[in-house]
Amino acid sequence: MTLPSSALAGLVRVYPGDDGPLRGTALLWAHGGGFVHGDLDMPEADAVARAFAARGATVASVDYRLVAADGTRTFPAGSDDVLTAWSWLVAHATELGADPGRLFVGGASAGGNLIAGAVLRMLGNEPATASVPLPAGVFLAYPTLLAVQPAPSAALRAALDADPDADVFTPPAVRAMYETYLGGDVGDAPLTAVPGRATPADVVGFPPTIMVNSDTDELRVSGELFAATLTDAGVPTDVSFEPGTRHGHLNRPEEPGFGRTIERVAAWVAAR
Repeated sequence: MTLPSSALAGLVRVYPGDDGPLRGTALLWAHGGGFVHGDLDMPEADAVARAFAARGATVASVDYRLVAADGTRTFPAGSDDVLTAWSWLVAHATELGADPGRLFVGGASAGGNLIAGAVLRMLGNEPATASVPLPAGVFLAYPTLLAVQPAPSAALRAALDADPDADVFTPPAVRAMYETYLGGDVGDAPLTAVPGRATPADVVGFPPTIMVNSDTDELRVSGELFAATLTDAGVPTDVSFEPGTRHGHLNRPEEPGFGRTIERVAAWVAAR
């Protein structure tokens, strides 16, 4: 396939789809990294993109701007990059061999935040998104969606206590991560930077969503809360967690949870 020439060559890496059940679909994918780390070569970007491409989907992996060491490039820089990449994918879908009606978005961890926030920006009819269609569906992998997290359930708290190495997303750590991302206090954060604060009214029209959280992961709290909000708004929502995993299991393709999640999401996309 000859890929379309574009000024976005430095923003997206395109993985043409092979023959497979997802042939004719495309996925805009955003890796995680706490808003300050990550690149297109990490497994959560490259291995995920290759896995979906092997099943037939064309994948555009986004090299969005990270918060810099000097505290610049804070929100909405990365969100703007996701929206720019989405507009590019929509414009070039046919050239990429994708059905314009079967374009999906997805992201992991902080990338899931960026994806959910970008969709909320589209729903808000910002001038930059007014002519851009919504995706056909959304895939969120263990997203971080709240700057101030409620306490986990007793069962999750017990699992975290039993596995201290997995207990890294404590409320203070998460709040500090968002303060870095926002370049200021979380109390002033717009909804599109902290999508977990959404009400059902805020997400009316949100595309069908599949969310796969990690098992022993305190970020499940924000993901499951957002999934419940989507459900309350009537959005078709498939939410689960991958048993036996810690946060970031798509960054570890050697573990069985990686393949199980890819297969689950691929089947969901194929059915849409």
